[in-house]
Amino acid sequence: MIKTYGVCAGLLALGLVGLGAPASRAGSRLAAGEAGGGSETAATSTASSSSTPTASSPADLRQRIDALKAELADLNTELAAEKDGDPATSVAAPQDQGTPPPATPAAAPPAAAAAPMPLPTPSMSGPLATGIPHELPAGPFGKIEITGVLSGIGLFNNNPVFHGDEGHVDISNAQIFIQKTSGWFQFFLQGGAYNLPVVGNNAPFVPTGPTTTGTYGPFPVGYAKLVKGNFNVEIGSLPTLIGDEYTFTFQNMNIERGLLWGQEPAISRGIQINDTYKKLTLSFSWNDGFYSDRYTSLTGLLAYAVNAANTITFAAGGNAGNTYVRGGPANLFPVTPAFQNNEQVYNLIYTYTKGNVTISPYYQYTVVKSDDAVYLTPGAHTNGGAILANYNFKHGFSLAVRPEYIKSSGSVTTNEANLLGYGSGTGAFSFTVTPTWVKDAFFLRGDVSIVHLTNFVAGTSVGFGIGHANTNQARGVIEAGFTF
Repeated sequence: MIKTYGVCAGLLALGLVGLGAPASRAGSRLAAGEAGGGSETAATSTASSSSTPTASSPADLRQRIDALKAELADLNTELAAEKDGDPATSVAAPQDQGTPPPATPAAAPPAAAAAPMPLPTPSMSGPLATGIPHELPAGPFGKIEITGVLSGIGLFNNNPVFHGDEGHVDISNAQIFIQKTSGWFQFFLQGGAYNLPVVGNNAPFVPTGPTTTGTYGPFPVGYAKLVKGNFNVEIGSLPTLIGDEYTFTFQNMNIERGLLWGQEPAISRGIQINDTYKKLTLSFSWNDGFYSDRYTSLTGLLAYAVNAANTITFAAGGNAGNTYVRGGPANLFPVTPAFQNNEQVYNLIYTYTKGNVTISPYYQYTVVKSDDAVYLTPGAHTNGGAILANYNFKHGFSLAVRPEYIKSSGSVTTNEANLLGYGSGTGAFSFTVTPTWVKDAFFLRGDVSIVHLTNFVAGTSVGFGIGHANTNQARGVIEAGFTF
């Protein structure tokens, strides 16, 4: 049909340009049109007469032009009908000359700049992640990045140490993180309020205000970092190298810290060097241990990435100095426990991460030397193990579990150092389940935990509840908030 349209257009052009030339075909069509589709004899007669060359009058030429225009109109009508019935033809058909051509399509916009990725600090084991950083120019410092977290908790447990201590609602995190992550000079500063809930605590709940001022203050972590390639040096108030759990609730799979965490330093002040060579990462720190303000502790870490999914880590630390522990607000809380500040601690950690699964079993051994001069107690040691596991489901849901067990050496008769807080020679088992839902920056999660004490001696050991006589404690914690 498009081909027919072109032929007719050519005929019309020919008629317009060759007005004085014979037009036998046009005359035949005109005669046929005048006959109104007449008889075959009439058509033959018309053809014969048209074959005789005769001079054409202006009226004849006008009639021919009108006939060609009429036929072209009929063909346009047929073409329009075909276009309506065939979408593909409609798309390919040329535009009608009476309509302006469509505007030239706008050039495709350039690809949007990639959104900033979540930062590696503060460290987080999931399922939560740091917010997308807010970048600000900082003059000679280049560009600094700001993130934060705001969350609250509701905590409820049985067997409180006094009536009224069964439930509490408080802020768990109201913290801002300011950092520079590029160039040879970098820094990290963490500030705000926080709470540090721990399973198996046989002491009263401490609100967020006193926790913040009585432990590490409103700026718990802050350090300068000098970087050259894979080697860097950090100086300031630093997260510990020891253990498999971080200090603050938002950093971990579970809201509350576990039993093994209670034997490990959380934040220390000092200097730390780090280096990475192929699959090997090395770190070494000289610091003040359990925030004691005495710089006599040494800690180190060796991590080997077997492949993308498997990592083996060995961490160790200890106090190379004397048993001195400073007095003051930190000890009153106490953030510097006397026995642990003088311990040696060893961790062996295996981490498997692939797809939606993270599994991290680890072993902990601690030993505290005897101190007959000051504390008049024999030394003791602990053995403990835990499994930290998390699985990410669809639609932002995940489930974390943490079984753990720890046992202290000694007995009530030999009276070794009370490292767990439940009495010499006691042990404890805990199991924590934490479902989490994350939607964009918002998160909602809950802990359900139970702690059972072993080797408990009534009247001597220190358990849960009024009178410290119970060996079990169940607790539920809800935490909700958002990262920004």
